[in-house]
Amino acid sequence: MHVTFLGTGSGLPSNTRNVSSLALDVTEKGEGVWLFDCGEATQHQILKTPIKPRKISKIFITHLHGDHIYGLPGLLSSRAFLDGTTPVDIYAPKGLQTFIETAFEISGTHLPYRLYYHDLVDGAVFRSTNFDIHVKELNHGPISFGFNVSEHNQLGELNVQKLQALGLKPSPLYQQIKAQPNTTLPDGRIIHREDVVGPDKQGRVISILGDTGPVEDLVDFIKDSQLLIHEGTYEQALVNLARSHAHSTIDEACELAKLGNVDQLIINHLSQRYDPHQLNGLLAEAQKVFNQTVFAYDFMTYTVKRRS
Repeated sequence: MHVTFLGTGSGLPSNTRNVSSLALDVTEKGEGVWLFDCGEATQHQILKTPIKPRKISKIFITHLHGDHIYGLPGLLSSRAFLDGTTPVDIYAPKGLQTFIETAFEISGTHLPYRLYYHDLVDGAVFRSTNFDIHVKELNHGPISFGFNVSEHNQLGELNVQKLQALGLKPSPLYQQIKAQPNTTLPDGRIIHREDVVGPDKQGRVISILGDTGPVEDLVDFIKDSQLLIHEGTYEQALVNLARSHAHSTIDEACELAKLGNVDQLIINHLSQRYDPHQLNGLLAEAQKVFNQTVFAYDFMTYTVKRRS
């Protein structure tokens, strides 16, 4: 599982940061690429990465501010030239479907593939083949959501020593034993999978939050995530400004990560007011609150590994 940041700035693009979008690559699980937000020029950003638009199977929109959705009509339209059959599921606050359909009607755009819209509500759970996606309402101007993406646990490794002790040499039978709860051998013996397979491999957990001010019960939602992606639009000195725009400070994101016992925090949606020198200073301060903190930058890729 890889996360690629396509736009990491807030509000408007700059020379170094585009507006909000990131991609979660789950092709290793056979589920394509999932896009989270799609600000203006997201498709241009994608062209500078290995991501293939035709591989995008799901799009999650945290909220309907323009810097999170203005790139969507263009991306969906361009995708039609690359893949004419594969549908896309879009998960978004109510109103996005009207925005897309209006843009397509005015521009005369017709897609050769289907779009399936799913309205987001607090507490919803969407399930795919390998993941559960939990939805949490946040604290922003327009309704905004966060997502907890939880990978299903996987079967543990076969205990080869146990199988050999039962007189079974390595063969395709090993995979058969792992693939089903019980296997009857030619001699009539029954092998119970639970007796020859190690503990389950714990699924990975990623929490991706949209724009938000502090939310009191957010700790439980993001708890024990391997990766937390949280906005940090302003420094702590500008907390009053952050509050007036329903945003979070960098320190508030760090405090949440610490309380939630996450492995890694990536601060996203940084104000364009900060130059690289200022960000270096802010990062040093942030790491005093939560050491495993980094700031996102455009085209940064982070690999989410399993806990050992």
